[in-house]
Amino acid sequence: MKRIVIAPLFLAAAVLSASAFAAPQCTSAPRAQWLTEAAMKQKVLDQGYTIKVFQVSGNCYEIYGKDKAGKNVEIYFDPTDGRIVKKKGG
Repeated sequence: MKRIVIAPLFLAAAVLSASAFAAPQCTSAPRAQWLTEAAMKQKVLDQGYTIKVFQVSGNCYEIYGKDKAGKNVEIYFDPTDGRIVKKKGG
């Protein structure tokens, strides 16, 4: 009987933890209003980050890389102005 109760709890925890790591809502602007990928990459580099992976994630630009101190970071940026929406690490 305990398994019947515990299994749904694990499933609920897995769903909640997965949604916590999902891409945030960065913008509702159309892509025509986004900074180009090249411009965004340069903006990120100018802020002192190194880029290991640069990708579009939902309606965000997302990077995996390192900050000025060399610590790993995962950052979601608003693609219209380059502001940080969500940051993990660093």
